[in-house]
Amino acid sequence: MPYFRKRGCKCEEGKKCTCGATWSVTVDIGRDPVTNKRKQKELSGFITKLDAKNAAAALITEFQQGTYVQEKNITFKEFVKTWLESYSSTVKISSVRVRKHESGRLMKYFENMKMKDITKKMYQDALNDLQKTDETKKGLAFNTLSGVHSTGRMIFSKAVELDIIKNDPTQYAKLQRPQKTVEEIEQEEEVAKYLEKEELAKFLDTIREHGLDQDYVIFLILAYSGMRAGELCALRWSDLDSDEHTISITKTYYNPSNRTREYQLLTPKTKASRRKIDMDPMVFKELQKHRKKQKEIMMEYRTTYHDGDFVIAKTDALNAGYPEFIKTIENRMRRLLKISGLNEKLTPHSLRHTHTSLLAEAGVGLTEIMERLGHKDDDTTRNVYMHVTKTMKKEASQKFAELMRSL
Repeated sequence: MPYFRKRGCKCEEGKKCTCGATWSVTVDIGRDPVTNKRKQKELSGFITKLDAKNAAAALITEFQQGTYVQEKNITFKEFVKTWLESYSSTVKISSVRVRKHESGRLMKYFENMKMKDITKKMYQDALNDLQKTDETKKGLAFNTLSGVHSTGRMIFSKAVELDIIKNDPTQYAKLQRPQKTVEEIEQEEEVAKYLEKEELAKFLDTIREHGLDQDYVIFLILAYSGMRAGELCALRWSDLDSDEHTISITKTYYNPSNRTREYQLLTPKTKASRRKIDMDPMVFKELQKHRKKQKEIMMEYRTTYHDGDFVIAKTDALNAGYPEFIKTIENRMRRLLKISGLNEKLTPHSLRHTHTSLLAEAGVGLTEIMERLGHKDDDTTRNVYMHVTKTMKKEASQKFAELMRSL
């Protein structure tokens, strides 16, 4: 039977309580399987005895139905550490790094709090605060906040699964997407995130004339394959088939510290990222020229050359043979865009969008394009494709109208 009592009541017995004391109730929840001693659970803080009775009844029902969870006293910081250790055994190191960074955003709100004490309101308030922008604080961008929320849901969902907590405080949390005013939309300048075919030709011509060592082969491969810069940096000569003119994508380059000799080669993020790309024979002719120059460098530094079989490798005496930094490729592209008078905000990733737009213009289907890019699904690729094909359909309509007017 539940045992009820009023904690700290100083009022005279039989008279109305005015001291603000609260009710507590102790409920038997079975016996310890080892010691056979009674196990009890105390609930407290109830204003009325009826509230305490209702809570006791609910607890007894949970125990009888087998849904009772004995919440643990572990803190958010302690659980996140344990969760990250477990999570790291199932994903790439790059994913762990992202989750660690995103959970750190929540740490300032919940670090020393017990997991079981974090409420839905507390979690929602934390998201709202991270998004808040005022005169003294710039809130997180929506996509960044979405990543934090995704990590938060993973953490608390695992805690529920492990019976650390009973309820998931992230379950009904909402992110407010910032609404732009009419004036902001009207004033926005739509800047293409890719190069038109004439611009790409100009960009490649600029590289021929002003490019640094390896620039032409780097950007030719990116433009003609649509591969990611990280995939290019991880590319080995053994991934190339010069007879079939194909390139196999099986790995990606990872080096967040940008220390030449501390690079890692990771497996692709998704199954779709592993693919074989058909290439224009012209690209392989340029690769043959590049290979010849690379062998000369290997001979020059034969005692120190890092022979990792990398297609795009550093050429300086100290680091010859090690894969090139992604950051170096980004910096070189910015320099070349400036020289050619093109949009300097474009990045090596923009060449993937360029590849998408030109394939769409050539009549290649969206499914085939996504397979070539290693995408299972991607909104940006789809948007570029729809933009290009929409323009093509409009031109077709105009051509038909012109044909009829010529009769």
